[in-house]
Amino acid sequence: MNAQEAKASEIYSEEFSWPFWPVVPLYPYGQRRTIRKEVVQDTIWTFDQMQGIFYVVVPIRMTVVKLAQGGLLVYAPVAPTTECIRLMQELVAEHGDVKYIILPTTSGIEHKVFVGPFSRCFPKSLVFVAPNQWSFPLNLPLSWLGLPSRRTQQLPKDSTTTPFADEFDYAILGSIELGLGKFTEVAFFHKRSHTLLITDSVVSIPEEPPAIVQLDPYPLLFHAKDNASDVVADNQANRCKGWQRISLFAMYFQPSVLEVLGWGEVFRNALKAPERSKKAYFGLFPFKWKDDWKRSFDLLRGDGRLIVAPILQTLILNRAPKETIEWANQVASWDFQWIIPSHFNSPIKAEAHQFRQAFSFLEKYLTKDAGLLGSGNYSLPEQDFKILREIDAGLNKFGIVPPPKDKV
Repeated sequence: MNAQEAKASEIYSEEFSWPFWPVVPLYPYGQRRTIRKEVVQDTIWTFDQMQGIFYVVVPIRMTVVKLAQGGLLVYAPVAPTTECIRLMQELVAEHGDVKYIILPTTSGIEHKVFVGPFSRCFPKSLVFVAPNQWSFPLNLPLSWLGLPSRRTQQLPKDSTTTPFADEFDYAILGSIELGLGKFTEVAFFHKRSHTLLITDSVVSIPEEPPAIVQLDPYPLLFHAKDNASDVVADNQANRCKGWQRISLFAMYFQPSVLEVLGWGEVFRNALKAPERSKKAYFGLFPFKWKDDWKRSFDLLRGDGRLIVAPILQTLILNRAPKETIEWANQVASWDFQWIIPSHFNSPIKAEAHQFRQAFSFLEKYLTKDAGLLGSGNYSLPEQDFKILREIDAGLNKFGIVPPPKDKV
C-alpha cells in the first residue's frame, strides 16, 4: 500500500469510527458503517447500522421523517459517526434542520446510548423520551446519561399536546414491570405517509441478509460453517445460510436444531481449524446444527409475516398481556400501510390486522396445537422456546423478574 492509499484508508476508517463503543461493547465495536435508504419518496429515510454479539449480527435502524412545515423528525437514533452525520446533513440541507429526536424505548440500551451524542450534533432539536426511563446498576438522571437537560422532555400520555401532533399519533406500551426496570415502547404513526414506526415489538425476518450485514460478510460466513474445520467460500448461498442461522440465534438464543458441544470436543476440533486467529475465536466453534435446521428458519420467517420476537413473548410481554393487547388494538386502529421496525427487515408492506395478529400468542383462545404456538401461519415451534422457558423459570425462581400473567 502506497502513502496515498494509506491516507485514503485512514480517512475511510475515520468516517465509520465510533469511539464510545466500550459503553455498549457490541460488534463491530469501534467501526460502524451506515446505509441510508429512501423508503417513502421525499418523505422517509432509514439509516441502517449493524450490531451483534459473537457474530450474531442484525441491523439497528434509525428512521427520519420530513415534516410538512419543513425540518426533520428522527426516531430511534443510531451511532452519529462522521458518515452518519454527513448523510444526515445532506437531508438537512434539502429539507431543514432536525427539529425532534425521539427515544421510543426505556429498556433498549442499544437505542438509548446514541441519543445524547446524536442530539449534540443537532443543538436546535428537542428530545422526547419514552416515560419511565431507567438505568442499571444505578438509576441516573437522563442528563447524567448524556441527554441535554434543557432540551429533553418526556412524551406526554396525550399525543395531541406535542408540537408534532398534526403529523403524528403515538401509542405508549407499558410500562411493564421487569424487576430491574420497566419495559416501554412507543409506536409512532405518520399520518401523511400511512407509515408505522416501531422499535422492538414486531419484526419480519428476511430470507436473505440485509444490505448492511453484507458490507462485512465475515459473521455470515462464520455461522455458515458446519464445523470448526470448514473453509466457507464467500458466495451468496453461504451468506444466506449464515444469515438464516444468525436469525435463529437472535430469536431463540439456542433453537432446538442447535446442539451445544462439550468443551473437550470443542478444543479437539479447534486443533483442526484452518484459522485459529483471535478474529476466528482461536478456532473454537462450540455448536453443531442438525440436518433439519432450515425448517426452523422457514417456520420463523413464514412468508415474511410480522412476529413478536420470542424473547419478548417469553420474558417481557407476557408480564402484561392485557395492557399489551390494548396497546396492539390501539395501534391497529390506525390506517397504516407500511411498518418500519428498528431491526431486521424494513420497510414491511403490512396492514393493521397483520400487526394485531402478531400478538395473538397472548390470547387464551389460541391454544397449543401439534406442538406449535399460535395458529395458522403465525405458529412457532414450541420446542424452539425451550431455552427461553428455562431462562424465564430461573429468573422467576430467584425473584429477579415478576412471574408471567394469565393470557387474556
